[in-house]
Order: sequence, then structure tokens, then C-alpha cells
Amino acid sequence: MSQSVLAAQLFTIRDFTQTRADFAESMRKIREIGYRVVQVSSVGPISDSDIKRICDDNGLSICNTHVDVDQLQNDIAGVIAQHELWGCRHVAIGGMPLAFRDSESGFRSFAAIANGIGERLAEAGLSFSYHNHSFEFVKFGGRSGLDLFFAETDPRCVRAELDTYWIQHGGADPIAWIDRMAGRMPVIHLKDMVMTPSADGRGQQTMAEVGEGNLNFSGILEACQRAGVEFYAVEQDICQRDPFESLAISYRNLRALGLE
Repeated sequence: MSQSVLAAQLFTIRDFTQTRADFAESMRKIREIGYRVVQVSSVGPISDSDIKRICDDNGLSICNTHVDVDQLQNDIAGVIAQHELWGCRHVAIGGMPLAFRDSESGFRSFAAIANGIGERLAEAGLSFSYHNHSFEFVKFGGRSGLDLFFAETDPRCVRAELDTYWIQHGGADPIAWIDRMAGRMPVIHLKDMVMTPSADGRGQQTMAEVGEGNLNFSGILEACQRAGVEFYAVEQDICQRDPFESLAISYRNLRALGLE
């Protein structure tokens, strides 16, 4: 495979990145697993320069980030400076603020905000992406919120950071969505879905390590290649075991599928 750089999304290990000492030890473990790239997200009050230094010391580069919308609206110059320090070209937000989620007009309003942010970042040589969950698959007049959002945003300014688990959770097709975002998605989030027992006997959807669940990851990775995805970020919001072990399982399974 070409263009197949594996990354660890640090949100997975957020409980272990809240102090400088813990962050340093966690980056050592991430590199020991085999990852060479990370996405910075939900890190504690550690200086940008310390994050850069610790990543450099462990042979890790930063491919992208999750940044709060408020920070992007109120201190975009600071965000740009941070990313320049880190040598990181991709900025993303982890989701749409609650106030915009309940109506078509809300999705349209947030799309306009996203366009403005993305335009400013593009002027600085950075990309700006939106990370979905499953609420975006609520339909307004027969059209999902995610359809509406990407139709209302400029592909040159707003890109996709699709999440395989949440697309499936929303009842949509991850492969179809990856194909739709071809050329518009520098980073994708990979997580699997498995069914686990529940009290009512019906089972429940649960996050799983990539390759350990029911998603078609051979097909997903083929679609990512078609779409020109650059970074494949492993993320697991909730782990059923030590999160470093979860990242290691996903890493091994993805390597077996041809990712590097």
C-alpha cells in the first residue's frame, strides 16, 4: 500500500497524558508499540514546546490535532503558531457544538462558521477537518445532517476526518462515505465495532480494536487508498482493556493488513 501512515490518536490514552511526566512515559510506550506518528488530543496543561520536545525525543511526529471550536474562533493565530512549532499541517475539531445539532438551520449555521475557520487556516497553509459522530445522521427533510454539512462547506476549506465506528453506529456505510470524501480527507479515524451481551438479551454496540470486530476493514482500507487518505489514526474512545494494549492490538492487525 502507498500513502499508509499509521498514527495513534492520543484521545485513546487521555487518562495518561495529563502531566508532563505521564505524557513522556506514554509517548515512550506509543513508540515502543511501533507507532511513529500521533494525533494530539485531550492532553493536559503541558507546554507546546514540551510536547514537541517529548515527541521528538521518542521519534514521533504529530500528524494532526483536535482543537476546540472556541479556541479556533478566539485565538486562531495561537493555533497556527502551535501547529507551525509542531510541524503539523492538519487541524480538526472533534464534533459540532450542541447548540447547532437539533435543526437543519443549526447545521447550516455551523457550516458557515466552519468555512470561515477553514479559510483562515488554509491561508496559513493548514487544512481543517470535521470529525463525525453518529448524531450527524439524523435526517432533515430526507437528508442527513452530515450530507448537509459537507454540501454547505467548501471542499477547499473544510475536509472530513471520518470515523468508521460512528458512521456504522449512525446506520450509514463507512466505505460509501469514504468514497464520497475522496480527495477531501487527509486523516481518517479507525475503530471497530463488536456486539457484546446486554441485560435485555439483544446485545449492544461496543467499540473494539481494529480487526477484532465486525467492520469490513479490508474494504475500508481499499476505499481509503482510493480516497487518498494520508494518515490512518487509530482511536478507541472506550477500551475494554488497558488502552495501550488496545492500541497495540489495532497496530498489529493493521500492519497485517498492509499499513505501515
